[in-house]
Amino acid sequence: MSSATWIVVAGEGRARIFASAEDSSTLQQVDDFSNEHHSATMLTEKQAAAYSESERKEKERDKFASQVAAYLEDARLHERFVRIKIVAEAKFLGALLSHLSEHTKKLIFDKVSKDYSSLSDSEIEEILKRG
Repeated sequence: MSSATWIVVAGEGRARIFASAEDSSTLQQVDDFSNEHHSATMLTEKQAAAYSESERKEKERDKFASQVAAYLEDARLHERFVRIKIVAEAKFLGALLSHLSEHTKKLIFDKVSKDYSSLSDSEIEEILKRG
């Protein structure tokens, strides 16, 4: 069983997962997800016509949040972390939380409504050190 703390840094277009060991303040990137639907919709013209722009964005955000949540659920089942901090854009944070199981939600020790997903690894590390 790992003793790592995972930090999820996410927005609607990208989600990165970092690990931090108990005895280290250094972050190590575990994975990096890109939302391929963020900049261009994959809906057909007929489907796109059925939804407003905001509805399409919401559906794409929800689908991406579901993918990230599935990854976290699998990692929890394989005991790859013992706790999680989530730093995400507010709407994405809500969508992500809605897809997580109660077991995984119990491992969340902090939630921050900020979108740092476009920052470099070193910028994220510096922000997280400051608290």
